[in-house]
Amino acid sequence: MRIAVLVVALTVGFSSLAARADDVTSAQGVIRAQEQAFVHDDATAAYSYAAPAIKQIFPAPDIFMSMVQNGYAPVYRHRSFEFGDSKTEGSSVAQRVHIVDANGEAWEALYTLEQQADGSYKITGCSLLKAGQAV
Repeated sequence: MRIAVLVVALTVGFSSLAARADDVTSAQGVIRAQEQAFVHDDATAAYSYAAPAIKQIFPAPDIFMSMVQNGYAPVYRHRSFEFGDSKTEGSSVAQRVHIVDANGEAWEALYTLEQQADGSYKITGCSLLKAGQAV
């Protein structure tokens, strides 16, 4: 009986870890797709990955793209864009991204994503700091 309980507990634990890994993979896919939309100057595609709350603030793809170009230049244009640590909590994922901008300077981005009613993830925010700066 104890072995059966242990097997069930381990199975549930591993299922939870697998689900979290799937959530992180999905979230990273959304971030990567938006990053590629920026590379191709595809405002409509980039905007499609933004959460509803972001779309309320920036009500059109061109307005959103202008904000990214002006306020998030390292995200918009960069030499490298690599995923770091991630954290899941409920239906949210926080994903760190290590960025080297077009000038060779290092940055740290923290993306936050929220799972939507349809199961997809949308980007709810991105905080950007020069590498080595305190939070």
